[in-house]
Amino acid sequence: MGILITDTTLRDAHQSLIATRMRTGDMVPIAEKLDKVGFFSLEVWGGATFDACIRFLNEDPWERLQVLRAKIKNTRLQMLLRGQNLVGYRHYADDVLKEFIRLTVKNGIDIFRVFDALNDMRNMELAIKVAKDYEAHVQGTLCYTTSPVHTIENFAEMASAFEGLGCDSICIKDMAGLLSPTAATELVKAIKGKVKIPLDLHSHCSSGMAPLSHHAAVLAGVDIIDTAFSAFAWGTSHPPTESMVAAFKDTPYDAGLDLEQLYEIGEYFATLSGKYRTAFAAEVIRPSVNVLLHQIPGGMLSNLVGQLREQKALDKMEEVLREVPKVRQDFGYPPLVTPTSQLVGTQAVLNVLSGVRYKQVTQEVKNYFLGQYGWPPARVNEDVRKLIIGDEKPITVRPADMIEPKLDTLRREGQKLGILRKEEDLVSYALYPQVATKFLRGEIKEEVVPSQTESIPRSLAPDLPMEFNVDVDGEMCNVKVTPVLGKTVEVEKSEQPKGVPPGAVLSPMSGMLLAVKVKVGDKVKMGDLLATIEAMKMHNEVHSSHHGVVKEILVYEGEVVNSGDILIVLELENG
Repeated sequence: MGILITDTTLRDAHQSLIATRMRTGDMVPIAEKLDKVGFFSLEVWGGATFDACIRFLNEDPWERLQVLRAKIKNTRLQMLLRGQNLVGYRHYADDVLKEFIRLTVKNGIDIFRVFDALNDMRNMELAIKVAKDYEAHVQGTLCYTTSPVHTIENFAEMASAFEGLGCDSICIKDMAGLLSPTAATELVKAIKGKVKIPLDLHSHCSSGMAPLSHHAAVLAGVDIIDTAFSAFAWGTSHPPTESMVAAFKDTPYDAGLDLEQLYEIGEYFATLSGKYRTAFAAEVIRPSVNVLLHQIPGGMLSNLVGQLREQKALDKMEEVLREVPKVRQDFGYPPLVTPTSQLVGTQAVLNVLSGVRYKQVTQEVKNYFLGQYGWPPARVNEDVRKLIIGDEKPITVRPADMIEPKLDTLRREGQKLGILRKEEDLVSYALYPQVATKFLRGEIKEEVVPSQTESIPRSLAPDLPMEFNVDVDGEMCNVKVTPVLGKTVEVEKSEQPKGVPPGAVLSPMSGMLLAVKVKVGDKVKMGDLLATIEAMKMHNEVHSSHHGVVKEILVYEGEVVNSGDILIVLELENG
């Protein structure tokens, strides 16, 4: 029997290479041609697409799904579902999960690829059951990783457990491209020896091994492979669709797809990639065996580059990559996939930027050590756990059992805010309260994609203009650097007030101010929570480093702040 193909170009491929920035309008012109190819499925939704649509593109992700479903009538549409995390970065209440899956099926998804970042089955069971209740195809997914506690036998047992839960197929999700050809052969044979349902291999080219691992897996009996059209393949994305189909042509594994048709579609994506040329960071377009050490998946690596650039700390990239495996070990060797990749990656960034490991941690990291994401694969570092949560005890029940039903409360909130115009809006608000509120009010501005004629190589002009605070003869000046094509770089100088006022509380990073926890006149003590900033998809708390009284609040909730901005001014005790 020929190999089946799931094409990921419209979801994971651009998530891995350009931080999920492909617009719906660029998908529509090719949708009907994709539908005629004969793919097993097209992955078009889930993962980071929901977040990116409303946060950066000013697009409704539900409308994207509806538009694609209207164009793609014959091919199954597939999504990536993060178990109890749905398409977010934390667990949601069971009633939110049930409503999300109901509406997702209603709007056109046929296949749910369900995974949990910790491979904790408790976090997937309800999603599997609900999707099956709606007669969807459910693909139980194991997150492949390497560590002292992850074995071929354990993965095979997990696959068997998925079959026992009624899953229709199994997916090996090799999100960081760690799977070698030898390991692929062993793992596929071990799983096929335990289950009768079809097996899919999803791997990334991050280490350069994925095409070889795909070939080995097919020879070992895998039924489906994930690919992406060549312009959005390679690097931290997937093996190219056209090449993998050609490799198996005229063999017992022939996919039976038309190469001329694939070439025509590939040319469309090749042209389209030019539009997004400036979004392809050098770090994600070439394989690196370094991924075998840091294990950061493609989608996270492209976002990590953007996060460090946003913090004006891209020069710290290598130091962060060295810190990631240390943090992962402290966390009990979780597979690095959303949201654990964000937890570990963000903590590595904070450790490097602060200069002191775990001096600053996000609320999500505290929740992780409290067991609110599930069971880590191995014991966490007890010294780090105590540093982060003190004497608090981690929970032992299924994390979602601790979450009360939310929909009724959220519906009342949404109605009060005047943002609920269709039933999908309630779920959007449930998933991303702050960002969805701004989106549904029409307050999000779409990022501008530079046209191809405006693009210049990243090596010549990396993400300019940039701003720096520079000390010039004891005077703080703001320096803005702007690129001028064909000319030398020009520099603007504008004066700022000398120094920073005593008692000033500065933003430790760039991000959106989610909440200000104090008001003018409040007395605060050292360590008190003053504000929360959303940065790098995590909630970061800003605490007072002094005793004092709140004298001024210079920012407002929802404002985007830069690293070093003054948020609050305290009148310090004892001068």
